[in-house]
Amino acid sequence: MSDQASTSDQTRIVFVAGLSGSGKTTAMAALEDLSFYGVDGLPPMLIEQFLDLCTKATPPIRKIALAIDARETAFLEAFPSVVEGLRKHGAPVEVIFLECANEALINRYRETRRVHPLSPAGTVQEGIDTERGLLVDVSGLADFVIDTSRLNVHQLREAVIRHIAGGTRSTVVNLVSFGFRFGTPPSAELMFDVRFLPNPHFEPRLRELTGIDSEVSEYVLKHERTEALLQHLERLVDFLLPLYDSEGKAYLTIGIGCTGGQHRSVAIANALAKIIGNAKREVNVSHRDVERAT
Repeated sequence: MSDQASTSDQTRIVFVAGLSGSGKTTAMAALEDLSFYGVDGLPPMLIEQFLDLCTKATPPIRKIALAIDARETAFLEAFPSVVEGLRKHGAPVEVIFLECANEALINRYRETRRVHPLSPAGTVQEGIDTERGLLVDVSGLADFVIDTSRLNVHQLREAVIRHIAGGTRSTVVNLVSFGFRFGTPPSAELMFDVRFLPNPHFEPRLRELTGIDSEVSEYVLKHERTEALLQHLERLVDFLLPLYDSEGKAYLTIGIGCTGGQHRSVAIANALAKIIGNAKREVNVSHRDVERAT
């Protein structure tokens, strides 16, 4: 690599690697939105030449994103030495690795009805297992790992942008109310059971309403148990969220559950959202089961 390319403080090279289906296309698009010049599947023997050409372009291309494809086994075998060589010459190289749980990957392939590129005649699970083995050395080079199992495309995009742009945005809190009878939300990282609170279901005038209605909300929130619960939750999130901020966590999903997901969990999720919002933090609320609960 030329001295110009290796010593320039303005040049930034980002490699994007990860499991097929983990969101590499989304991550590359996010980098391109940050004015990175993106290339997918460039052979390893051409990388240094390509980077040298970028520095000699008019004007020079200083922000470069290269995606790694596990289907190119020769690329994977040569990739560690390429990264080490670039870093040895002082090039500012970063490796972003996208991780994802097997179950989430399988669901994504099922939804898109696509075959796994490393197992076109076999199962998706077989393809995932093969690819994980191939990517062991690549993942070990990662400067930043993003688990995309619970992220949608917008959340993944923001996580990449926050990392690359050095954003200072605080962890966003997603609150999800739910009913245990319908199962727990798989996206919840923290979960609280509020079935010990008084149940509006047993009040005939409230039964057909939801925690969104003021009558139900007042019924739940006025109880001393509820007041104590919200005080404890407020102290807990005040303690935890700055720690998540310092770790660069983009989103935290908190599940609030009651029996049917219609009354208590809805009222508590809304009340907690107000507390978190008053602390000048972004918070989103969704009530998963409020429409189907009976």
